Amino acid sequence: MEIGITTFVENTPDPSTGKLISPHERMANLMEEIELSDQVGLDVFSIGEHHRSDFIVSSPAVVLAAAAVKTKTIKLSSAVTVLSSDDPVRVFQDFAHVDLLSRGRAEIMAGRGSFTESFPLFGNDLKEYDSIFAEKLELLLELNKSEKVTWSGIHRPSINNRGVYPRPYQKELPIWVAVGGTPQSVVRAATNGLPMALAIIGGMPDRFVPFTNLYKEAYQSAGHDSAKLQLAINSHGFIADDSQKAADQFYGPYAYLMSKIGRERGWSAMSREHYEMMRAPEGSLLVGSPQQVIEKILYEYELFGNTRFLLHISVGTLPHAQVMRAIELLGTVVAPAVKKAVEKQ
Repeated sequence: MEIGITTFVENTPDPSTGKLISPHERMANLMEEIELSDQVGLDVFSIGEHHRSDFIVSSPAVVLAAAAVKTKTIKLSSAVTVLSSDDPVRVFQDFAHVDLLSRGRAEIMAGRGSFTESFPLFGNDLKEYDSIFAEKLELLLELNKSEKVTWSGIHRPSINNRGVYPRPYQKELPIWVAVGGTPQSVVRAATNGLPMALAIIGGMPDRFVPFTNLYKEAYQSAGHDSAKLQLAINSHGFIADDSQKAADQFYGPYAYLMSKIGRERGWSAMSREHYEMMRAPEGSLLVGSPQQVIEKILYEYELFGNTRFLLHISVGTLPHAQVMRAIELLGTVVAPAVKKAVEKQ
């Protein structure tokens, strides 16, 4: 199993002091987080695309290109690229640059994302999301396969036998489809034979089992080799040296941002009681000691049989030193134990 990290590069105030660090400092911290992830042997580092004030990365490829020259082995991915409001040609070109700089470590994770601000920003109709995404994904896959492309669609101007450059270092860029639990999206990923990433940010993980089962069944029914199937599970979490420390450190920033998003979407505010329920052995939050997180990753592996696990460490902004310690524990303690346990099964 591959193990790594996702982040939206949030920049939220310290709930106890109200202090907000500068975007420059947050970006500098991010570079150190990626470098450390590489040094401790994690497999993947993924960065999300957003267009709002509390998340500072709107162009993951730009940031991943900077990370490419600072790292040696870790895979560098978006999490996600909002393909419906972007141009597939530019997405492909941007990630081809990352791939060249990293000597073949770039990936694209395409999806709708957690928020919808990019649609009005770039003049797209959210009601047409599904048809736009399907069409642009089709084009992105064609660009990945062929140097010269002839293509026509409804939502983007046609391309007539044009070359698209640069080409990546790899023969083809790995392209994942990220889903949040929509059956149509699951089937689309499976039918195209693409790796799927499933985000679990609330509720009980076992309720997502039907989606992963659907993916596996549709993947095989489409004639793809089941041995090549790749499935990632993305979960919110945090690791500290002991359980209580992890719970206390993560709660304030997590509750701040989740409550803020809740107000936007009509959810109730995050309470400590609800938070502790989510930290329970079968809950969606992986927050605790290294051993607790090991057990929860393995619990999710039993449910899903996933080939990749990505821990979304910073939901609201945590002190940089705490994030660095969590990354260190994930790479040096948690990941080796999980991989050893999976290999025995």
